[in-house]
Amino acid sequence: MPESPTIAAVEQALATVMEPELHRDIVSLHMVRDVHVEGGAVSVRVVLTTPACPLTERIESDIRSALMERVPGVESVTVAWDSNVTSGARGLPGRQEIPGVKNTVAVSAGKGGVGKTTVSVNVAIALAQAGARVGLLDADIYGPNVPIMMGLRDQPQATESGKMLPLSAFGIEVISFGTILKPGQPVMWRGPMLAKAMREFLYEVEWGPLDYLVIDLPPGTGDVQISLAQSVPLTGAVIVTTPQDVSIADVSRGIQMFTQLRLPVLGVVENMSGFICPHCGERTDVFGSGGGRELAERNGLRFLGEIPLDAGVRVGGGDGQPLMAAAPASPMGKVFRGVAEQIAAEISKENYAATGGPQMPSAPRIAIRG
Repeated sequence: MPESPTIAAVEQALATVMEPELHRDIVSLHMVRDVHVEGGAVSVRVVLTTPACPLTERIESDIRSALMERVPGVESVTVAWDSNVTSGARGLPGRQEIPGVKNTVAVSAGKGGVGKTTVSVNVAIALAQAGARVGLLDADIYGPNVPIMMGLRDQPQATESGKMLPLSAFGIEVISFGTILKPGQPVMWRGPMLAKAMREFLYEVEWGPLDYLVIDLPPGTGDVQISLAQSVPLTGAVIVTTPQDVSIADVSRGIQMFTQLRLPVLGVVENMSGFICPHCGERTDVFGSGGGRELAERNGLRFLGEIPLDAGVRVGGGDGQPLMAAAPASPMGKVFRGVAEQIAAEISKENYAATGGPQMPSAPRIAIRG
Protein backbone atom coordinates (compact mmCIF):
# COMPACT_ATOMS: atom_id res chain seq x y z
CA MET A 1 0.00 0.00 0.00
CA PRO A 2 1.36 3.46 -0.88
CA GLU A 3 2.67 5.56 1.99
CA SER A 4 0.12 8.16 3.24
CA PRO A 5 1.19 11.82 3.40
CA THR A 6 2.12 13.04 6.88
CA ILE A 7 1.11 16.33 8.43
CA ALA A 8 4.74 17.33 8.94
CA ALA A 9 5.62 16.65 5.30
CA VAL A 10 2.62 18.60 4.00
CA GLU A 11 3.41 21.63 6.17
CA GLN A 12 7.08 21.52 5.27
CA ALA A 13 6.27 21.42 1.56
CA LEU A 14 3.80 24.32 1.79
CA ALA A 15 6.46 26.37 3.58
CA THR A 16 8.51 26.31 0.36
CA VAL A 17 5.75 28.06 -1.64
CA MET A 18 6.44 31.79 -1.88
CA GLU A 19 3.92 34.61 -2.23
CA PRO A 20 5.39 36.26 -5.36
CA GLU A 21 4.62 39.87 -4.36
CA LEU A 22 5.57 39.74 -0.68
CA HIS A 23 8.50 37.31 -1.14
CA ARG A 24 7.65 35.22 1.91
CA ASP A 25 6.28 31.72 2.18
CA ILE A 26 2.53 31.22 2.45
CA VAL A 27 2.76 29.41 5.79
CA SER A 28 4.58 32.20 7.66
CA LEU A 29 2.18 34.71 6.07
CA HIS A 30 -0.72 32.76 7.65
CA MET A 31 -2.26 32.24 4.22
CA VAL A 32 -2.73 28.50 4.81
CA ARG A 33 -5.78 27.98 6.99
CA ASP A 34 -6.30 24.22 6.86
CA VAL A 35 -5.25 21.11 5.05
CA HIS A 36 -7.30 17.94 4.69
CA VAL A 37 -5.70 14.64 3.80
CA GLU A 38 -7.74 11.60 2.84
CA GLY A 39 -5.60 8.81 1.52
CA GLY A 40 -3.50 10.35 -1.23
CA ALA A 41 -5.87 13.32 -1.76
CA VAL A 42 -4.77 16.63 -0.25
CA SER A 43 -7.00 19.73 -0.14
CA VAL A 44 -5.80 23.12 1.07
CA ARG A 45 -7.56 26.44 1.64
CA VAL A 46 -5.48 29.53 0.92
CA VAL A 47 -6.45 32.98 2.22
CA LEU A 48 -5.28 35.78 -0.08
CA THR A 49 -4.67 39.41 0.88
CA THR A 50 -7.15 40.46 -1.82
CA PRO A 51 -9.84 38.67 -3.84
CA ALA A 52 -8.43 40.46 -6.89
CA CYS A 53 -5.04 38.76 -6.63
CA PRO A 54 -3.43 38.54 -10.09
CA LEU A 55 -1.23 35.59 -9.13
CA THR A 56 -3.64 32.86 -8.05
CA GLU A 57 -2.74 30.60 -10.99
CA ARG A 58 0.96 30.89 -10.21
CA ILE A 59 0.47 30.23 -6.49
CA GLU A 60 -1.78 27.23 -7.20
CA SER A 61 0.76 25.82 -9.63
CA ASP A 62 3.52 26.21 -7.04
CA ILE A 63 1.38 24.53 -4.36
CA ARG A 64 0.65 21.57 -6.64
CA SER A 65 4.29 21.20 -7.61
CA ALA A 66 5.52 21.42 -4.02
CA LEU A 67 3.07 18.81 -2.72
CA MET A 68 3.29 16.38 -5.64
CA GLU A 69 7.08 16.50 -5.85
CA ARG A 70 8.05 16.79 -2.18
CA VAL A 71 5.47 14.76 -0.26
CA PRO A 72 5.43 10.95 -0.68
CA GLY A 73 1.98 9.51 -1.26
CA VAL A 74 0.24 12.61 -2.63
CA GLU A 75 -1.89 11.65 -5.62
CA SER A 76 -4.11 14.72 -6.06
CA VAL A 77 -4.24 18.32 -4.83
CA THR A 78 -7.28 20.60 -4.53
CA VAL A 79 -6.83 24.31 -3.75
CA ALA A 80 -9.73 26.43 -2.45
CA TRP A 81 -9.45 30.20 -2.30
CA ASP A 82 -10.55 32.71 0.31
CA SER A 83 -9.52 36.31 0.99
CA ASN A 84 -9.03 38.74 3.84
CA VAL A 85 -8.22 42.22 2.52
CA THR A 86 -5.48 43.80 4.59
CA SER A 87 -5.09 47.38 5.76
CA GLY A 88 -2.04 49.32 6.81
CA ALA A 89 -1.26 51.38 9.91
CA ARG A 90 -0.04 54.69 8.54
CA GLY A 91 0.67 56.89 11.53
CA LEU A 92 1.11 60.21 9.77
CA PRO A 93 0.07 63.16 11.97
CA GLY A 94 -3.32 64.74 11.33
CA ARG A 95 -4.75 61.83 9.35
CA GLN A 96 -8.13 60.49 10.50
CA GLU A 97 -9.29 57.00 9.60
CA ILE A 98 -12.62 56.66 7.78
CA PRO A 99 -14.77 54.34 9.93
CA GLY A 100 -15.18 50.93 8.34
CA VAL A 101 -12.85 51.61 5.40
CA LYS A 102 -9.72 49.46 5.12
CA ASN A 103 -8.03 51.12 2.14
CA THR A 104 -8.42 54.49 0.42
CA VAL A 105 -7.12 54.77 -3.14
CA ALA A 106 -6.90 58.15 -4.87
CA VAL A 107 -7.06 58.16 -8.68
CA SER A 108 -5.27 61.23 -9.97
CA ALA A 109 -4.34 62.87 -13.25
CA GLY A 110 -2.18 65.87 -14.06
CA LYS A 111 -4.69 67.25 -16.55
CA GLY A 112 -8.29 66.78 -17.59
CA GLY A 113 -9.50 64.63 -20.47
CA VAL A 114 -7.22 61.63 -19.89
CA GLY A 115 -9.96 59.24 -18.77
CA LYS A 116 -9.34 59.37 -15.03
CA THR A 117 -13.02 58.91 -14.14
CA THR A 118 -13.37 56.08 -16.67
CA VAL A 119 -10.49 54.28 -14.96
CA SER A 120 -11.91 54.97 -11.48
CA VAL A 121 -15.37 53.63 -12.32
CA ASN A 122 -14.26 50.51 -14.17
CA VAL A 123 -11.54 49.61 -11.67
CA ALA A 124 -14.03 49.98 -8.79
CA ILE A 125 -16.51 47.69 -10.53
CA ALA A 126 -13.76 45.18 -11.36
CA LEU A 127 -12.72 45.02 -7.69
CA ALA A 128 -16.34 44.47 -6.66
CA GLN A 129 -16.77 41.73 -9.26
CA ALA A 130 -13.73 39.99 -7.78
CA GLY A 131 -15.54 39.83 -4.44
CA ALA A 132 -14.32 42.94 -2.63
CA ARG A 133 -16.53 45.46 -0.82
CA VAL A 134 -15.99 48.70 -2.73
CA GLY A 135 -17.01 52.34 -2.51
CA LEU A 136 -16.50 55.14 -5.02
CA LEU A 137 -16.20 58.78 -3.99
CA ASP A 138 -16.48 61.22 -6.88
CA ALA A 139 -14.41 64.12 -5.54
CA ASP A 140 -14.02 65.80 -8.94
CA ILE A 141 -16.16 68.76 -7.94
CA TYR A 142 -15.57 70.67 -11.19
CA GLY A 143 -16.57 67.76 -13.41
CA PRO A 144 -18.51 65.18 -11.37
CA ASN A 145 -19.25 62.70 -14.14
CA VAL A 146 -19.58 59.51 -12.10
CA PRO A 147 -23.41 59.79 -11.85
CA ILE A 148 -23.65 60.00 -15.66
CA MET A 149 -21.34 57.02 -16.16
CA MET A 150 -23.20 54.92 -13.59
CA GLY A 151 -26.74 56.00 -14.45
CA LEU A 152 -27.41 57.58 -11.04
CA ARG A 153 -30.12 60.23 -10.82
CA ASP A 154 -31.26 60.07 -7.19
CA GLN A 155 -29.92 62.11 -4.31
CA PRO A 156 -28.42 60.48 -1.21
CA GLN A 157 -30.76 60.02 1.73
CA ALA A 158 -29.90 60.65 5.36
CA THR A 159 -29.81 58.16 8.21
CA GLU A 160 -31.42 58.82 11.59
CA SER A 161 -28.03 59.98 12.85
CA GLY A 162 -27.82 62.56 10.06
CA LYS A 163 -25.19 60.79 7.97
CA MET A 164 -25.60 60.35 4.21
CA LEU A 165 -26.35 56.94 2.76
CA PRO A 166 -24.38 56.18 -0.40
CA LEU A 167 -26.19 55.31 -3.59
CA SER A 168 -25.67 51.78 -4.92
CA ALA A 169 -24.85 50.79 -8.48
CA PHE A 170 -23.19 47.71 -10.00
CA GLY A 171 -22.27 46.34 -6.59
CA ILE A 172 -20.49 49.44 -5.25
CA GLU A 173 -21.42 52.30 -2.91
CA VAL A 174 -21.26 55.73 -4.57
CA ILE A 175 -21.21 59.34 -3.41
CA SER A 176 -20.69 62.22 -5.85
CA PHE A 177 -20.87 65.99 -5.86
CA GLY A 178 -22.92 65.51 -9.02
CA THR A 179 -25.78 63.95 -7.04
CA ILE A 180 -26.21 66.97 -4.75
CA LEU A 181 -25.83 69.72 -7.36
CA LYS A 182 -28.62 70.92 -9.62
CA PRO A 183 -28.11 70.14 -13.33
CA GLY A 184 -25.77 72.70 -14.83
CA GLN A 185 -25.00 74.31 -11.48
CA PRO A 186 -21.40 75.58 -11.42
CA VAL A 187 -19.17 75.06 -8.40
CA MET A 188 -17.61 78.35 -7.35
CA TRP A 189 -16.09 77.47 -4.01
CA ARG A 190 -12.88 78.66 -2.43
CA GLY A 191 -10.39 76.44 -0.65
CA PRO A 192 -12.01 76.33 2.83
CA MET A 193 -15.41 75.39 1.37
CA LEU A 194 -13.82 72.65 -0.71
CA ALA A 195 -12.02 71.25 2.32
CA LYS A 196 -15.24 71.28 4.37
CA ALA A 197 -17.18 69.52 1.61
CA MET A 198 -14.49 66.87 1.28
CA ARG A 199 -14.52 66.14 5.01
CA GLU A 200 -18.30 65.72 4.93
CA PHE A 201 -18.07 63.25 2.05
CA LEU A 202 -15.37 61.32 3.84
CA TYR A 203 -16.65 61.29 7.42
CA GLU A 204 -20.37 62.13 7.25
CA VAL A 205 -21.23 59.27 4.90
CA GLU A 206 -22.30 55.85 6.17
CA TRP A 207 -19.76 53.99 4.05
CA GLY A 208 -20.13 50.80 6.04
CA PRO A 209 -17.47 48.09 5.90
CA LEU A 210 -15.39 48.58 2.74
CA ASP A 211 -12.24 46.87 1.55
CA TYR A 212 -11.49 49.67 -0.90
CA LEU A 213 -12.72 53.25 -1.24
CA VAL A 214 -11.74 54.55 -4.68
CA ILE A 215 -11.56 58.36 -4.76
CA ASP A 216 -11.81 60.06 -8.16
CA LEU A 217 -9.87 63.31 -7.74
CA PRO A 218 -10.10 66.49 -9.81
CA PRO A 219 -7.24 66.91 -12.30
CA GLY A 220 -4.16 68.83 -11.25
CA THR A 221 -2.58 69.52 -7.87
CA GLY A 222 -5.06 71.88 -6.21
CA ASP A 223 -6.90 72.34 -2.92
CA VAL A 224 -8.91 69.10 -3.03
CA GLN A 225 -5.83 66.93 -3.55
CA ILE A 226 -3.88 68.62 -0.78
CA SER A 227 -6.81 68.61 1.68
CA LEU A 228 -7.45 64.93 1.03
CA ALA A 229 -3.80 63.97 1.36
CA GLN A 230 -3.50 65.83 4.65
CA SER A 231 -6.77 64.50 6.11
CA VAL A 232 -6.96 60.80 5.23
CA PRO A 233 -4.33 58.07 5.71
CA LEU A 234 -4.38 57.23 2.00
CA THR A 235 -3.16 53.77 1.09
CA GLY A 236 -1.82 55.21 -2.13
CA ALA A 237 -2.47 57.06 -5.37
CA VAL A 238 -2.95 55.75 -8.89
CA ILE A 239 -1.73 58.07 -11.64
CA VAL A 240 -3.60 58.12 -14.97
CA THR A 241 -1.96 59.55 -18.07
CA THR A 242 -2.13 59.39 -21.83
CA PRO A 243 0.99 58.73 -23.91
CA GLN A 244 1.28 62.39 -24.98
CA ASP A 245 4.25 64.44 -23.81
CA VAL A 246 2.04 67.22 -22.39
CA SER A 247 0.14 64.73 -20.22
CA ILE A 248 3.38 63.09 -19.06
CA ALA A 249 4.77 66.48 -18.00
CA ASP A 250 1.65 67.29 -15.96
CA VAL A 251 1.58 63.85 -14.37
CA SER A 252 5.20 64.21 -13.27
CA ARG A 253 4.17 67.21 -11.18
CA GLY A 254 1.41 65.15 -9.60
CA ILE A 255 3.86 62.42 -8.63
CA GLN A 256 6.10 65.00 -7.00
CA MET A 257 3.13 66.39 -5.06
CA PHE A 258 2.30 62.99 -3.56
CA THR A 259 5.97 62.40 -2.81
CA GLN A 260 6.24 65.70 -0.93
CA LEU A 261 3.09 64.83 1.01
CA ARG A 262 4.71 61.48 1.97
CA LEU A 263 2.03 59.41 0.25
CA PRO A 264 2.76 56.25 -1.75
CA VAL A 265 2.16 56.22 -5.48
CA LEU A 266 0.92 52.74 -6.37
CA GLY A 267 1.72 53.07 -10.05
CA VAL A 268 0.87 54.54 -13.44
CA VAL A 269 -1.93 53.66 -15.86
CA GLU A 270 -1.58 54.65 -19.51
CA ASN A 271 -5.03 55.34 -20.97
CA MET A 272 -5.89 55.86 -24.66
CA SER A 273 -2.88 53.73 -25.47
CA GLY A 274 -3.45 53.07 -29.16
CA PHE A 275 -6.53 52.09 -31.15
CA ILE A 276 -7.13 48.55 -32.38
CA CYS A 277 -9.17 48.51 -35.59
CA PRO A 278 -12.18 46.19 -35.01
CA HIS A 279 -12.18 45.22 -38.71
CA CYS A 280 -8.54 44.52 -39.58
CA GLY A 281 -6.95 44.32 -36.11
CA GLU A 282 -4.28 46.89 -36.96
CA ARG A 283 -3.06 49.09 -34.12
CA THR A 284 -2.77 52.87 -34.55
CA ASP A 285 -1.01 54.89 -31.86
CA VAL A 286 -3.25 57.96 -32.06
CA PHE A 287 -1.58 59.71 -29.13
CA GLY A 288 1.77 57.93 -29.31
CA SER A 289 2.70 55.02 -27.03
CA GLY A 290 4.93 54.02 -24.16
CA GLY A 291 4.91 57.36 -22.34
CA GLY A 292 3.22 55.97 -19.24
CA ARG A 293 5.58 53.01 -18.98
CA GLU A 294 8.61 55.28 -19.40
CA LEU A 295 7.25 57.63 -16.73
CA ALA A 296 6.77 54.75 -14.31
CA GLU A 297 10.25 53.39 -14.92
CA ARG A 298 11.83 56.82 -14.58
CA ASN A 299 10.19 57.32 -11.17
CA GLY A 300 10.71 53.76 -9.93
CA LEU A 301 6.96 53.04 -9.99
CA ARG A 302 4.95 50.03 -11.09
CA PHE A 303 3.39 50.24 -14.54
CA LEU A 304 -0.17 49.11 -13.89
CA GLY A 305 -1.22 48.60 -17.50
CA GLU A 306 -2.22 50.27 -20.73
CA ILE A 307 -5.83 50.78 -21.81
CA PRO A 308 -6.46 51.16 -25.54
CA LEU A 309 -9.07 53.40 -27.11
CA ASP A 310 -12.36 51.57 -27.48
CA ALA A 311 -15.75 52.85 -28.57
CA GLY A 312 -17.49 50.54 -26.11
CA VAL A 313 -15.92 52.40 -23.18
CA ARG A 314 -17.22 55.75 -24.40
CA VAL A 315 -20.70 54.53 -25.33
CA GLY A 316 -21.20 52.58 -22.13
CA GLY A 317 -20.07 55.46 -19.96
CA GLY A 318 -22.45 57.86 -21.66
CA ASP A 319 -25.38 55.43 -21.37
CA GLY A 320 -24.86 54.72 -17.68
CA GLN A 321 -23.53 51.23 -18.38
CA PRO A 322 -19.77 51.15 -17.69
CA LEU A 323 -17.90 48.61 -19.77
CA MET A 324 -17.02 46.44 -16.76
CA ALA A 325 -20.72 46.16 -15.97
CA ALA A 326 -21.95 45.70 -19.54
CA ALA A 327 -19.20 43.45 -20.93
CA PRO A 328 -16.88 42.16 -18.19
CA ALA A 329 -15.82 39.14 -20.28
CA SER A 330 -14.86 41.24 -23.32
CA PRO A 331 -11.22 41.94 -24.26
CA MET A 332 -11.55 45.44 -22.76
CA GLY A 333 -13.09 43.95 -19.64
CA LYS A 334 -10.01 41.76 -19.29
CA VAL A 335 -7.82 44.89 -19.60
CA PHE A 336 -9.62 46.75 -16.81
CA ARG A 337 -9.65 43.63 -14.65
CA GLY A 338 -5.90 43.32 -15.11
CA VAL A 339 -5.36 46.95 -14.06
CA ALA A 340 -7.57 46.42 -10.98
CA GLU A 341 -5.60 43.31 -10.02
CA GLN A 342 -2.29 45.16 -10.32
CA ILE A 343 -3.62 47.95 -8.10
CA ALA A 344 -4.86 45.43 -5.52
CA ALA A 345 -1.46 43.73 -5.52
CA GLU A 346 0.33 47.02 -4.89
CA ILE A 347 -2.06 47.80 -2.04
CA SER A 348 -1.23 44.47 -0.40
CA LYS A 349 2.48 45.25 -0.73
CA GLU A 350 2.02 48.72 0.79
CA ASN A 351 0.05 47.29 3.70
CA TYR A 352 2.70 44.65 4.29
CA ALA A 353 5.42 47.32 4.32
CA ALA A 354 3.38 49.63 6.57
CA THR A 355 2.76 46.97 9.21
CA GLY A 356 6.08 45.20 8.94
CA GLY A 357 4.68 41.71 8.57
CA PRO A 358 1.66 39.43 8.26
CA GLN A 359 -1.69 40.90 9.35
CA MET A 360 -3.96 37.89 9.05
CA PRO A 361 -4.58 36.09 12.35
CA SER A 362 -2.58 32.94 12.86
CA ALA A 363 -5.57 30.62 12.99
CA PRO A 364 -4.93 26.85 13.20
CA ARG A 365 -3.56 25.83 9.82
CA ILE A 366 -3.79 22.08 9.72
CA ALA A 367 -6.70 19.68 10.10
CA ILE A 368 -6.15 16.13 8.96
CA ARG A 369 -8.71 13.50 8.13
CA GLY A 370 -8.33 9.92 7.02
